[in-house]
Amino acid sequence: MHPSAREPFFWKDFLKKLLAIAIPVALQNLLSTTASMVDTMMVAPLGELSVGALGLCGQFSSLMFSCYWGFVGGGSLFIAQYHGSKEDDGIARSYGVTLSFMMSVSIIFAVGAIAAPQLMMRIYTNKSQIAEIGCRYLRIVGFAYPLQVVSMCMSTLLRATERVKIPMAASIASVAANILLNWIFIFGKFGFPAMGIRGAALATVCAAFVNAAAIYLMCKATGYRHLFRVRAHFAWTKQFLRLYLIKCFPIICNELFLGIGNMLINITIGRQAESVIAAIAVFRTIEGLIIGFFAGFSVAASVLVGTCVGAGELDTAYERAKRLVYLCSGVIFVVMLIVLFVRKPILTSMGLSGDSYDAAQAFLLIYFVASIIRMGNWLQNDTYRAAGDAVYGTVLEIVFMYAMLLPAVLLSGFVFHAPYWVVFLCCFIDEPIRYILMQVHLYSGKWIKPVTNVGRAALPKFLEKRRARGRLRRSA
Repeated sequence: MHPSAREPFFWKDFLKKLLAIAIPVALQNLLSTTASMVDTMMVAPLGELSVGALGLCGQFSSLMFSCYWGFVGGGSLFIAQYHGSKEDDGIARSYGVTLSFMMSVSIIFAVGAIAAPQLMMRIYTNKSQIAEIGCRYLRIVGFAYPLQVVSMCMSTLLRATERVKIPMAASIASVAANILLNWIFIFGKFGFPAMGIRGAALATVCAAFVNAAAIYLMCKATGYRHLFRVRAHFAWTKQFLRLYLIKCFPIICNELFLGIGNMLINITIGRQAESVIAAIAVFRTIEGLIIGFFAGFSVAASVLVGTCVGAGELDTAYERAKRLVYLCSGVIFVVMLIVLFVRKPILTSMGLSGDSYDAAQAFLLIYFVASIIRMGNWLQNDTYRAAGDAVYGTVLEIVFMYAMLLPAVLLSGFVFHAPYWVVFLCCFIDEPIRYILMQVHLYSGKWIKPVTNVGRAALPKFLEKRRARGRLRRSA
């Protein structure tokens, strides 16, 4: 075939596979975020201070998320590619390593939340009343962290092997339990004492247990073999562990440094007025809803690209990646329009009014534009990782955060004492530049770096084809 000739792209098959993965994952994430929204709505009658405290506790959970998400990305990379090449032992080892590292992170954060909640809250805010309320929540919710991580790891395994319905069903059970138990524990129903924000934390722990148990039982009932090959999960070799850590290290560093950077951003916002802290807490919940929906497409992109790379179908992986970026950006545009249209009932139902309502509305208007670019960067980075390139997007994200974004946020917040919306706007100033650089890398095809033998064997032919097309373009 001539280098300039392109193989036909089958949109119908592509969209069918995309939606088969994206919709269940998006629904699962939306259910999880709905639980957070319900928490905020049920805590809203307790006052803006409680809403703000809940939001800051959520940022501590987000820091834990950043610390273990590198292993989720690395695990997905390996599991998806081994699934594409039908190597069951590779899937089992990848899951075992991923679970071990993620559990270690969750235990560290659980101990911090349970044993030293005052220290955790002092990091995020200088408002003593908000910190005191947050401590009551953290002492209890810390017990949920290991359970949440187990569920996340099992969900990662299931998603990467294209079994997305089980995590979605488990999320339905978990959210239903969370809503019911929130109502019982927060307000004291059926003879239980009214526990306030501590009731919300206890409901979260119980819901996390329901989620993990539901996934386990459904996998057992359906005979899903990968989850129960316990001996194979820990049959690591030095060579495999070395390859795993080499591939995962950039992702881990990326998520860790991002987590630290976001913590500094949250510390800056946590020194704003109480109304702004409450507004940002509600915004983070809505942002989680948008990200949760988008994550379904991101996971689908990773699986659709990663399985092709693992199976040696590198041209298909490349063509899929290009289309996924623009398709998902269009989806986010539509989602943000819907959110803006219904923003008033959402914000008021979460207890915002006056200054806090105005602040949350300003955050949403800025995020309308920023999210489309940010999600495009996110999807491209996840696609690169699934294909084996964990370095390029990581380096860009870390360099721009610490050289551009963080100085702008910290200077605007602590030195120039700029209005809250200016500080918030500075959180996105690097996104357009990174998007351009990510696009250049996307079209180069250099992000395809297989870890399977089948994928490696197909790589020289793919790269030669890309070089030939590059020469044709330059000579045209």
